[in-house]
Amino acid sequence: MFSAKTRTLVVVGAQWGDEGKGKLVDVLAERADWVVRYQGGANAGHTVHIGDTSVVLHQIPSGILHPGVRCAIGNGVVLDPDTLFTEIDGLVNDGVDVEGRLYVSDRAHLVLPYHKLVDAESEASKAIGTTGRGIGPAYEDKVARRGVRVLDLRHSERLHQLVEQGAAHAEAQLARFGSKKRVSCAETIAMLERLAERLLPLADDVGLAIHRAIRSGAAVLLEGAQGSLLDIDHGTYPYVTSSNCLAGAAAPGAGIGPQMLDYVLGILKAYTTRVGTGPFPTELTDDIGARLAKRGNEFGSVTGRPRRCGWLDIPALTRSFQLNGVNGLCITKLDVLDGLESIRICTGYRVAGAPLALLPTGAEAVAECEPVYEELPGWTENTFGVKSFDALPLSAREYLRRIETLSGVPIAMVSTGPDRDETILVHHPFH
Repeated sequence: MFSAKTRTLVVVGAQWGDEGKGKLVDVLAERADWVVRYQGGANAGHTVHIGDTSVVLHQIPSGILHPGVRCAIGNGVVLDPDTLFTEIDGLVNDGVDVEGRLYVSDRAHLVLPYHKLVDAESEASKAIGTTGRGIGPAYEDKVARRGVRVLDLRHSERLHQLVEQGAAHAEAQLARFGSKKRVSCAETIAMLERLAERLLPLADDVGLAIHRAIRSGAAVLLEGAQGSLLDIDHGTYPYVTSSNCLAGAAAPGAGIGPQMLDYVLGILKAYTTRVGTGPFPTELTDDIGARLAKRGNEFGSVTGRPRRCGWLDIPALTRSFQLNGVNGLCITKLDVLDGLESIRICTGYRVAGAPLALLPTGAEAVAECEPVYEELPGWTENTFGVKSFDALPLSAREYLRRIETLSGVPIAMVSTGPDRDETILVHHPFH
């Protein structure tokens, strides 16, 4: 479906997550043959609106809502097998044909009940503000080489050994937390044996399948979760997620070579939000912040927690674009800014009186940043549902062009509402 020039497109969140990746993947999947999730887990919440129906997808790629598109969960994902089938059954009940279209990497590691228990009991997880879905403990077991992969479900003796190792480590952690809760190996193994009957038929060498698809000229859309500023290596550590959220993670997370990544689309809101704790230089705790939260319905799709809101932060985006090699931008929720007399953009920081043009490394350094703002005129006209760039109010167009100028990256798409057709296409990433 794509031209020879662009066969693979990586969609990455350019802020602290919740940028609207789910909708955009759904929009772009219309031209795709494959859509692949390459990192994260059920801590993602990608919401897609189709008419009066809203679908929240946690692990299954958003492309599943397009008939004929094949979807895969890559090896970089830590998979919660129990909630996966809850998600599949919900889609089937809504009339979505999943049969023969969903593949799971046999190398993907599994999130097990004891991972969730450790996550829930950990004071460190509570302080950071994780989703409590067991993602961090699952990645920890993966790195420690005691994780359970999908392919381990084929080998009973190996499965028992791994679960016993993981459960013993979880028990030790719970004891350190002072928790009286305990782990049942027997219940965990019984759950896995029950789910294996449904999971193993989905298991495949996803990396090889995607490699062959790209070589044959197929269009592949690679879908990330969370946001770049939550990246375990490059985010505002320790207030980060447990995986690499950057575009570069798409290659190892899907099982293909980096030379196969053709185009990176950075998704960002027209303002900035953050869920949970961690530094946030442009955060607004006044009436405008409350207004953005109300108009933008800023509540986490996974946790339900309110999102903190603030002005757009160019130094943070500059860092994100440096890390991702972004080719084009998609700006979402422009309509949330409707009705503001003026709009601010953070163009730099001051730290102890000295100017700083780039988001620094680590939470402590970011917390010291004082934003420097540029003020632009707002607009009173309604941009909700506008489908043409030229139909936007002049001030809205000037705001978008200013983002392009300050960031140095062209705008490819603008989202003016939650539905598929409430999207402005400036130039299609699949060119």
